[in-house]
Amino acid sequence: MTEPTLNYLPCADAAGGHRMAYWQWGDAENPHVVVCVHGLSRQGRDFDVLAGYLADQARVVCPDVAGRGQSDWLKDPMAYQIPQYAADMVTLLAHLNHQAPVTTLDWVGTSMGGLIGMAIASQPGSPLPAPVRKLVLNDVGPAIEWTAIQRIAAYLGKAGHFDSLQQAADAMWAVSTSFGPHTPEQWLALSRHMVKPVPDAEDGRVMLHYDPAIAVVVRAATEESARQGEAMLWQLYDQIQAPVLILRGAESDLLSHDTALVMTQRGPRGRVVEFEGVGHAPTLVTLDQVSTVSDFLFV
Repeated sequence: MTEPTLNYLPCADAAGGHRMAYWQWGDAENPHVVVCVHGLSRQGRDFDVLAGYLADQARVVCPDVAGRGQSDWLKDPMAYQIPQYAADMVTLLAHLNHQAPVTTLDWVGTSMGGLIGMAIASQPGSPLPAPVRKLVLNDVGPAIEWTAIQRIAAYLGKAGHFDSLQQAADAMWAVSTSFGPHTPEQWLALSRHMVKPVPDAEDGRVMLHYDPAIAVVVRAATEESARQGEAMLWQLYDQIQAPVLILRGAESDLLSHDTALVMTQRGPRGRVVEFEGVGHAPTLVTLDQVSTVSDFLFV
């Protein structure tokens, strides 16, 4: 598999700015750009399989959202929210357009990445190089089940140290079995970029890649604030004009079947594809999942 290039760009924030990393696949001058954005505690290399599959037809860009992967950690933990992330993505798109004009823009967003995509795609007046042509929402919608927020809050931010990559992969699997069946090789590949060396450690120990402070906003949420956020997200969803593909793990506890159904009936009237034996969220590494996304974007 061809390796992506790692790139950085400065982004503004209220505390003086930060640097965001992004991984780029394919021809850097291809005018068709597919942006793939990961979930809450994940990072851009989650999309290696999908990006490698799409790179013959598009420039595929997979950012590490602030606080994750190779990107800087934010000085203010309360800035780890969708408005900051969306602003960073607008900066990224302007940067990509400056490098080589972007004429076609598609978005694939898993969980949090889908919410960022909704924010971007719902604003036709935003300073984007091109409007979002097609939007993939991977196991996320305007209504997020409160029990799922509580489940995530229970483990998020508890980074810890591990003696090896394999030990870290085993620990992550313990809280990620809802991703559905994976071979040991697939899960180890997904885990490889989820860790980084412990600073100054000489014994090979690793730690999770993300800033533990990303948990602050999640743990501050209440059921009432979640309902208020839901109302705003439905407003964003209803404003989307691009075709929407909604991927859902049939056993997802975050995107309910009822919410997915409503998403087919209002706003852009998205089309739902469910994957059996999978919860939150499909990892887009199996052929059926990858081909579903590719067919939607290119057929």
